[in-house]
Amino acid sequence: MSAIKPPGDQSSTPTIRVEIYNQIYNIRSDGDSEYVTQLAEFVDRRMREISSGTLTVDSLKVAILAALHIADELHRLRSLHEQADSQLAARSAECADMLDRVLKRPAAEPATNQPNVAFS
Repeated sequence: MSAIKPPGDQSSTPTIRVEIYNQIYNIRSDGDSEYVTQLAEFVDRRMREISSGTLTVDSLKVAILAALHIADELHRLRSLHEQADSQLAARSAECADMLDRVLKRPAAEPATNQPNVAFS
């Protein structure tokens, strides 16, 4: 994961020039410049979506509303991810239990519930 540096960071980290909501920003990041550009485009699109659906022209308010929408999406996806992880852990435990039962079954015990058939 790339790290976007705070504005006061004067390290030799490369600067990436992006435009968000008609403002130019110079972003310092040690990550992939294409990735940072994609993030900026995502924020720009979200801000434009928000501004087209509201009467406010204050870019700070639009940015806050966009940040809230992005944060909501992040939290919902995290919750879904946690639910999927929990379900996967439960299923894995079930499979492990079933495998343990099969492996601990005595060799003389039939592996299925089929009746024994004898030929004479």
